[in-house]
Amino acid sequence: MKKHLMTGLLLGACALASAKLPPPTPEAKAKSDEAAAKAAWAGKVDTYQLCQAQDRVAASYQKTAQAAGKPLAAATATPPCADPGAFSYAPVEAAKPLEASGAHSPAETAASPPSTKVPDAVGNPEKKP
Repeated sequence: MKKHLMTGLLLGACALASAKLPPPTPEAKAKSDEAAAKAAWAGKVDTYQLCQAQDRVAASYQKTAQAAGKPLAAATATPPCADPGAFSYAPVEAAKPLEASGAHSPAETAASPPSTKVPDAVGNPEKKP
């Protein structure tokens, strides 16, 4: 009996966990977009700080190796460290639908076929091949 009860409880928990959440509000979406932008900026700052630390370590190694009289290989050319600057977030404006952007609406879809029983040569006598 306990096995059936536990199985039922676990299946009920799985059903609750897989329930669909409502779509986020525009404010919540804007907040999550800003958090994502800040996280990306923090990653760039971390990369910049790592680059500076690697440059300091390489300079220290070259200095101690020269002082010890060890032969040094030619340094590999690397791009300079790029400072990401201060964090700034400008929300991206969503694309407007055609009607809101000032464009004309597309033509209506045809409700009936354009064909008639009259031959084209009779209906359009000016068209000659």
